Amino acid sequence: MNSPADPTPPEEGRPAYRNEGIRTLLAMFDDGDPEERLLLGKILQDLQQSAFGVFLFVAILPAFIPIPGVGGAVSGPLILLIGGQMLFGLRRPWLPKFIANRGPKRGTMHRFLARIDRPLRRLDTLLKPRLPALLVPLPAHALTGLLLILVAVLLSLPIPFTNYLFGFQLLLFALALLERDGMLMLLNWIGALAAVLFFGFSSGQLVSYTVEQVQRWF
Repeated sequence: MNSPADPTPPEEGRPAYRNEGIRTLLAMFDDGDPEERLLLGKILQDLQQSAFGVFLFVAILPAFIPIPGVGGAVSGPLILLIGGQMLFGLRRPWLPKFIANRGPKRGTMHRFLARIDRPLRRLDTLLKPRLPALLVPLPAHALTGLLLILVAVLLSLPIPFTNYLFGFQLLLFALALLERDGMLMLLNWIGALAAVLFFGFSSGQLVSYTVEQVQRWF
């Protein structure tokens, strides 16, 4: 993906932007034993601004498995973890040990990347670091986290034929975080709100799920 000519000026107390675009990061999945397991903790340990994007990219893999319930059961909790941490202002993911010591096999990543290679190539000329005000400030960071939570809940609900739809939407969130592209993030916000209104509230499932969880907590 395109790299900025100059680093984005850092906020006070924060490091300057370091290019960790999608093509650079995916190079880590290219070579090696297909049976090797890529541990999440190891993948994320040296990343800076792109850590949430990489975590989200890996977390959505099960959403593209064509088996009902698998995407929501596996991807849903991971995306809730990502969204919750962003909502509460964390700038880097915190991983419980049992998650840090797990991850996909390299061969699984290869197959996934082969399936999305064509749209990635098309996006390659479009994505670039821009509109940092829609990514860096805490309110924007938190809004992204909240919308990830809502889309993760929709992914977990038994709404027919939506795994790929929500999976693709979450993939665009991951790309916006990876490429620091505020324009794409703005489009993601609009798309996520539309999905929540259409699939969640219009069907009543999101409301009933929320009421059920509140009753369980209290």
